[in-house]
Amino acid sequence: MMNLTGAGKIGLILVIAAILGAGYYYFGPDSTKDKVTSIISTKTPEGGPSSTSTESAATDDNTASSESSATGTEGTAFSYTAPEPVDGTLKGVVELGASGFNSFVVTIDKGKNWKVEKKEFGNSMVMENMATDYDIRIGLKKYISSMIDNGVSGKNIHFVVSSGAQKAEVTQKIIKVLKDMGYLVNTVTPELEGTLGLKCTMPEPYINKGFFADIGSGNTKIAWSEGGYIKTLETYGAKYYENGTTADGVYEEVGAKAKQVPTSQREICFIIGGVPSDLAKEVRKGDERYTVLKAAEAYKLDKAKSKAGGNIYKAIADATGCKQFVFDWDANFTIGFLLGLK
Repeated sequence: MMNLTGAGKIGLILVIAAILGAGYYYFGPDSTKDKVTSIISTKTPEGGPSSTSTESAATDDNTASSESSATGTEGTAFSYTAPEPVDGTLKGVVELGASGFNSFVVTIDKGKNWKVEKKEFGNSMVMENMATDYDIRIGLKKYISSMIDNGVSGKNIHFVVSSGAQKAEVTQKIIKVLKDMGYLVNTVTPELEGTLGLKCTMPEPYINKGFFADIGSGNTKIAWSEGGYIKTLETYGAKYYENGTTADGVYEEVGAKAKQVPTSQREICFIIGGVPSDLAKEVRKGDERYTVLKAAEAYKLDKAKSKAGGNIYKAIADATGCKQFVFDWDANFTIGFLLGLK
C-alpha cells in the first residue's frame, strides 16, 4: 500500500466503506433497486391488466369492503328527485287489485311528467262490503264522488283491473256494475302490467342499469328494458301459500325467472307491491318518496303473507345479486296506464 499520512489512511477507509455500502444498497436481499422494480411492475399498462403488490392488494381489499358497505341494501340512501309536471291535468285511476282497491289522483303534463296529489292504498273495505250489485253500486259511487271532490273530472276517472285480480269472483261483479254505470273497465295481462309498472316506477337515468319488480298478492312481475323493448316475466304472488305451494318451490322458480335479468341491469331494482310496502315502513325516513329496503334476511316476518312476500324478495335478491332495492311510495302500474293515454 502506498505511503499515506494518517489523514489519508482515514480518507481511504471511508471511501472503501462507502463503496461497500453502495454495493449492499443495490445488490443486497432487501435492496431498494428490487423495491423500485416491484413498484414499476404494479403500474397498469394502457388497456392492460394490473399486477398488484401485497401492500396494494390490502388497500384494494379495504376499498372493496368500504364500497360494499356503501352500496349494500341496508341503510343506503337513494337520492333522486322526479321532475315536476308543468300545466298538467288532474286524472284519477282506481286499481281493482286482488286484495282491494288502490286509487290515485295524479297531475300529468304533456311531457308525461307526473305527481301524485292524493293516494289510497289497499282499501279492502270497499271490496269486502260489496255483497250485492246494489252494495257495489253504492260503494263505487262514494269512491268516485271522493275523486271528483278532489278536482278530477268524471271523464278523467279510469278503472284498471290487475292481472292477479281478474280471477276473483267479486272482481267480475264489480266490472259488471261499473260497465252498467257507463265506465270503461280496463283489464291487463301480467306482461302489460309489468310494462306499465316499469314505465311508471323506473326513473329515466336508471333504465339501462336497473330492473323492476312488483310483488303483488296474485302474482309477481319482473321487468327490464332490453333492446328498446320491455321484457316482463310473471311468477308467484305473495298469497301462494293459499294454494298449498311450498316456499322452497316458489324460491326456486322466482330465482330462475330473476336470473334472466341481464347482468348489466342488476345494479338497482325499483320495487312496488303490498309486501314491499310493509317492508319499507320499517325503515322509511319521514315522508321520503323513495325508501331503500333492508336486506331480505334482515327482516323478522311473522304473518303468512309477509313471510311469503319476503321469500319472493329474497329469491329475487339472491338470484340477481342486486344490493339496492328501492321502494317508490307513489308508483303503481295504473299510473303507467294513465301515462299511456293521449
